[in-house]
Amino acid sequence: MFWLYMALEDIVIEVGRLGNWIQAVGLVVILWVVVQAVTMFFNRRRRMLLRDIDERLERVEKKLDRTLRKK
Repeated sequence: MFWLYMALEDIVIEVGRLGNWIQAVGLVVILWVVVQAVTMFFNRRRRMLLRDIDERLERVEKKLDRTLRKK
């Protein structure tokens, strides 16, 4: 009966170690998701800024084309 108790104890210890590894992997995944969300937020802001700059540039080009055509 003693050997059964020792075997169960070893199994519980191994399951505990496996649980720790799964928890560590889960933490890494959560941190990765957070970093990706922050990156997406900043990329969105940059994209919006570039779009605004592009629109302004198009307006300036149109005005320049109009003035050059008049001459």
